Amino acid sequence: MGHREDLLEGAKRCLLEKGWVRTTARDIVAASGANLASIGYHYGSKDALMLEAFMRMTEEWGEGIGRAMAATAAPDASREEHVAAVFDGIIESFSRDRQFWAAQLEVVGQLDKHPELKRRFASVLPQGREGMVAVFEGVDDKDVPEAASRTAGSVYHALFIGLWVQWLIDPAAVPAGRDIVAGMDRILAGTVLDDTPPK
Repeated sequence: MGHREDLLEGAKRCLLEKGWVRTTARDIVAASGANLASIGYHYGSKDALMLEAFMRMTEEWGEGIGRAMAATAAPDASREEHVAAVFDGIIESFSRDRQFWAAQLEVVGQLDKHPELKRRFASVLPQGREGMVAVFEGVDDKDVPEAASRTAGSVYHALFIGLWVQWLIDPAAVPAGRDIVAGMDRILAGTVLDDTPPK
């Protein structure tokens, strides 16, 4: 690897170990084995490097969760069982990648202080929604129609973010996939206040 990739890998490690705010340029240099001047040469600034590292980590997570869901898909599962299983798989990934998700929350908290970070988040939001549809439907991102991304993708993304934040607060309180599906069914059927236990 050259200095550019070394710096990127070092910044990714620092994000996981120290977070966005506490990571300094010298931390990245120590983690990467590169020199201080190479940050400016390859990325322009420490924040630009951190942003690139963060976006790369997010892409890698998306690719990994897509592969994991495809590998565990049960061909004979009902639609409800499939959606519940995908939610369970996503929730399980929070535990596997705890440092990554803690770093994500910290980065979200920086959006108002870093206009470029906010702009990049906004620019990839449609891809995030598209990726959510791809994961739940078991297809490639390129096979997701724009209408599906705009509608179902927005719902999947909203549920995903809500589950992630709930998990960070109290992993034991996060609902199972079957409860999320039952909740969606109740909302659409207008039976939210029905005291019948979910199936």
